[in-house]
Amino acid sequence: MSNIGDRERRTQDRVIRFFQKVLQWEYLGNWEERENRNVEEQWLRNFLAARYAEPLVNKAIHELQRVAGDQSRDLYDVNKDVYRLLRYGVRVSEELGTHKETVQLIDWEAPQTNHFGIAEEVSVLGENRKRPDLVLYVNGIALGVIELKRGTVSVSEGIRQNLDNQQSHFIQRFFTTLQLVIAGNDTEGARYGTILTPEKYYLKWKEESRGEYQQLLDRHLFQLCNKERFLELIHDFTLFDGGIKKVCRPHQYFGVRAAQQKVVDQEGGIIWHCQGSGKSLTMVWLTQWIREHIEDARVLVITDRDELDKQIVRVFSDAGEQMRRARSGADLINLLNKNDEPLICSLIHKFGSNEEGDYDRFIEEIRKSLPKDFKAKGRLHVFVDECHRTQSGKLHKAMKTILPEALFIGFTGTPLLHRDKGTSLEVFGPYIHTYKFDEAVEDKVVLDLRYEARDIDQRITDQASIDEWFEATTRGLTALAKAELKKRWGTLRKLFSSKGRLEKIVFDILKDFRTKPRLATGEGNAILVAGSVYEACKFYDLFQEAGFPECAIVTSYEPSVGKIKGQTTGGGRKTEELEKYATYMKMLGGKDTETFEDEVKKQFIKEPGRMKLLIVVDKLLTGFDAPAATYLYIDKSMQDHGLFQAICRVNRLDSEDKEFGFIVDYKDLFRSLKDSIKDYTCGAFDAYDKRDVEGLLKHRLEMAHEELDAALEAVIALCEPLHPRDQVNFIRFFCGDPEQVDDLARTEDLRLSLYKLTAALIRAFSNIANELADAGYTKVEADRVRKEVAFYTNLRDEIKRASGDHIDLKAYEADMRQLIDMYISADPSRKISAFDDLSLVDLIVKYGISALDSLPEGIRTSKAATAETIENNVRRVIIEERPTNPKYFDNMSELLDKLIQDRRNGVLEYQAYLMKVEDITRRTKRAGGGNAYPPTVDTEAKRALYDNLEHNVELTIALDAEVRRVKQDGWKGHRLREKEVRLAVRKILPEAYDLDAIFSLIKSQREY
Repeated sequence: MSNIGDRERRTQDRVIRFFQKVLQWEYLGNWEERENRNVEEQWLRNFLAARYAEPLVNKAIHELQRVAGDQSRDLYDVNKDVYRLLRYGVRVSEELGTHKETVQLIDWEAPQTNHFGIAEEVSVLGENRKRPDLVLYVNGIALGVIELKRGTVSVSEGIRQNLDNQQSHFIQRFFTTLQLVIAGNDTEGARYGTILTPEKYYLKWKEESRGEYQQLLDRHLFQLCNKERFLELIHDFTLFDGGIKKVCRPHQYFGVRAAQQKVVDQEGGIIWHCQGSGKSLTMVWLTQWIREHIEDARVLVITDRDELDKQIVRVFSDAGEQMRRARSGADLINLLNKNDEPLICSLIHKFGSNEEGDYDRFIEEIRKSLPKDFKAKGRLHVFVDECHRTQSGKLHKAMKTILPEALFIGFTGTPLLHRDKGTSLEVFGPYIHTYKFDEAVEDKVVLDLRYEARDIDQRITDQASIDEWFEATTRGLTALAKAELKKRWGTLRKLFSSKGRLEKIVFDILKDFRTKPRLATGEGNAILVAGSVYEACKFYDLFQEAGFPECAIVTSYEPSVGKIKGQTTGGGRKTEELEKYATYMKMLGGKDTETFEDEVKKQFIKEPGRMKLLIVVDKLLTGFDAPAATYLYIDKSMQDHGLFQAICRVNRLDSEDKEFGFIVDYKDLFRSLKDSIKDYTCGAFDAYDKRDVEGLLKHRLEMAHEELDAALEAVIALCEPLHPRDQVNFIRFFCGDPEQVDDLARTEDLRLSLYKLTAALIRAFSNIANELADAGYTKVEADRVRKEVAFYTNLRDEIKRASGDHIDLKAYEADMRQLIDMYISADPSRKISAFDDLSLVDLIVKYGISALDSLPEGIRTSKAATAETIENNVRRVIIEERPTNPKYFDNMSELLDKLIQDRRNGVLEYQAYLMKVEDITRRTKRAGGGNAYPPTVDTEAKRALYDNLEHNVELTIALDAEVRRVKQDGWKGHRLREKEVRLAVRKILPEAYDLDAIFSLIKSQREY
């Protein structure tokens, strides 16, 4: 028997059995009818009683409940305090004034000694009652929650359900103790996060299978929830970072585990995890483990950026580990010579604008500070961040001389160069763990990159005239002076002849901001890398002249009067220095550069519509603090690590709708224009091993072609079973038969698939709508694609209208703007707007049958399609509103069935049918309206009671009055308050009536 489309219940039953039989968790029962909390005291008390005296147990439980139940602060802060109690224990004393002891709520060292329990349908009372599918308790403390979906429903639905539950209007306070938040189904497996994790950051566990399991979900749950791993992830791989709670990604887990073994074996090595994959968090988790497992352990973190140095200190502090920053080389030696500070962070100070740290000066300062009897105290572990910058091991060798017994571990976000690889592996040791770019893309840790080279021709149009001008300008100079000037002439000639080229680049970028996905709609932003500060200023001026004020320059240049002294040459001409100064002063508007840069960076990240483009030279291209962007335009010669890190500015998951990062190369760094290279691992990346950077960049148009074809094939395949492909059949296929009450629900998954696949098709088409020929489509193929996209876009909108599905205009705004930008027919956007976000039933009630003129043309021109659209919409209202008045809406359903039969049997002419259907539509939308009720039955709630109490006026009035008298605010979903109302109803309601049915009717009334 096939298990395709199994309901959640069947999956849930199997998962519970899996936890019992395989994972050895105790089944605690179905807790739907129970008052449940995130701290179940009986199990916690039993666990603690065997280990601690009763007064300590009482106080520890009280403290945990007090902290977990705090409603005065937000979820993040309370959860953070609860986590500290769980991880480090509760400090309490038996009596006031006596010595405090630490009560460990969980035995982290011996996982099997804890009590592991799983409960299902855990009903929790918040502002509104919710019921998570499965809750995982350790010693009675809720540490995990799992939402399950059937195989045909996306895991995303379960993730959103978890996110909903964490809102204040649901059961937010239940999550104060939660550590792992999981959603899953049998087709996609499990995705995990922690509290407040956004949907895009939920992760799939990636590990070679441990055991053979028929279902992917079971394998993931084994890997995440076996007792040892479950507690290990919470204890060793969870932290709070700048207001965000984080749990490790699989590569971080396995990287730390591999490093742990190296530390035990007293061996160094290199951890290479690609840019954007959370390297600093890996450092923290490894440090915590070293401190807790190596006696007298100390950790020194060497960085080469002040911002990174500060970030490391902050991350460690948030994780409960205090780190001391060394102020200088001398201060570092002083700290190492004493064993007062177990965690030290030292900056390799940068001098001038040099990209690399001045290692020679740093090392010399350290050597001069060494006392004669210096010996670093403790068992020292040195982490060298971005170890590829160590100048082939110079820093490492010097530090090894000073700290001969220390263990060194290098961290890098980029591959090692050919010339450095041998030396780096020699001085640090072999790779401990690697996580390359293609792996991160596959795991959705970073985004894929799309690359294109754009050719901006630069030609000197009249070389003879330029030479004549040069000779005339330099007349009177000595031969020596003229020769000296000619040394600079090549550069100056390029500079003066490049204005036209810069103008072309500006125009090119402005065109992208009008036509490209995300740039055109205001959600995206871009970084332009200029070759020099002067060129950055010229770019800025050109953008301002073109009416594009939403840009700014961020460079290391500091405008000062001292820099322009002696620069005035007369004749109205400005030197390069004067032009830079003038541009900066105009841009800064009286602010200092630091304040200005902080403001524009914040706008660029938080409000890309107000700060769309940053023009940079070296700043903001490397380091954790560099902002994420959608597009990176490169007009600077770059290579190796600098280029690698720069292009990773656009691979971050910074918004839900961002699918790729785009690289636009004006310098042809990868020689793609010249050599037609398809694999961008040469040119600028020649210095790397090919296998280390393969798959890093993909040709934008080639990949876009593949994605558009795949998106189109997917939506065509969905509709393939349909024959013939006419409007009525489309409506029947996606909405069912309006005469069958359950058909709309039965076909709902089909409609959702259509909506999602069509949205993906629109996005894929928008990416290259103006470049179909360049992407390899012939004119015939391009015309076909345009027609197909327009057809399926219209089909989606018509099915939404035909089915009565709720219209969410926001879901279409970006898609429709893109379609308009790409010169696709704007009709779908206009039609949706014309409905004013009203359902068809609402429109008919408001405008009468004339509302049908606003239906999409494909429906409007077919009488049968129009009729089934109306009937489906009315049927949906009947189904949705039936709980509020079953008798009334059952009658409406019978009237609708008869009307459908009369239409199909030809009993009614079309116009007569429309008049009758308008009447039913109005009556359906206005349940209880009209003059059919006694004057005292004057509210919707009374009319619903009257219809379902056999038109008994006295009983209706009495019951309505009693419910209004007894009910309290927020009574629905509150077990005790609901019980009071139910008892009041039972006292008045004669036994002949169904108490459950009438009570459900009362609960459905909006007035109560």
